[in-house]
Amino acid sequence: MKRFIRCTTKYRIPFGILFITLSAAYWFCLPDPLFQDPVCTVILDRKQNLLGARIANDGQWRFPHQENVAAKFQTAIICFEDKRFESHPGVDALALVRAFNKNIHQNKIVSGGSTISMQVIRLARKGRPRTIAEKIIEIILATRLELRFSKKEILALYAANAPFGGNVVGLEAAAWKYYGRSATQLSWAETATLAVLPNSPAIIHPGRNRQLLQKKRDRLLNNLYTEGIIDSTTCALSKTEQLPERPLSLPDKAPHLTETIRKSQPKNGSVSAVVVSTIDIHTQEHVQHVIDRHYHQLKENNIY
Repeated sequence: MKRFIRCTTKYRIPFGILFITLSAAYWFCLPDPLFQDPVCTVILDRKQNLLGARIANDGQWRFPHQENVAAKFQTAIICFEDKRFESHPGVDALALVRAFNKNIHQNKIVSGGSTISMQVIRLARKGRPRTIAEKIIEIILATRLELRFSKKEILALYAANAPFGGNVVGLEAAAWKYYGRSATQLSWAETATLAVLPNSPAIIHPGRNRQLLQKKRDRLLNNLYTEGIIDSTTCALSKTEQLPERPLSLPDKAPHLTETIRKSQPKNGSVSAVVVSTIDIHTQEHVQHVIDRHYHQLKENNIY
């Protein structure tokens, strides 16, 4: 017994130092900030309507981070990607075991079992190989992510940085590029389409494998109905909605203002929020219509 006590005392300090070192490494393992990608210059009018936007310096349509995520998208992405998101600590052990068994059964990787928190980490560590070691790192960092951010903040990080096909990154940019309006104004069918896109954006998006995309969307709509989130009528009508054909051009109601603000931003394009102007979009459109009409009248009379 005395020998055991002496042995324990002997290693108490080394083990204490090791514990403190590992704890410190864990506490500081998460980069701050997590994402440093350049973002678009986005200009809103006084009523939060989109006036215009300029593409980010890296050629991506990536809108600035927004704290609030459209309610329908929150519901849809949790139903599709991570049903126990609200209760797990960043890692879903049941999902990992299920994914492992499925991969073993099919003798290939068909599921990763990643939670939304783990996917946020993967997005932040872009370009890393999909290995077991990397998966372990994602698990560790995901638990640390949950200690730093609330569930709402983690969803916002995912929504702002998830890929949606082509050079479209983030929910709000995707909503405008594919549907021409904000994510808060989308139908359940449109929201479900965007919710399934980040799962494999390079393979499935509105411009490629449209039938497979529609099947994934409809499967999510069925799950939303099964969970009691939407009713049978909404589910049936949503399935009849068409997928977007191609990316749309964004509004450009105040091009001179948008360009001026773009040029005034730092070279890395890292603005922290959208710019809200004092312009009213309806007044702007009316004035532009009057100017265009008079311009054409003067031009017909050879007055320049």
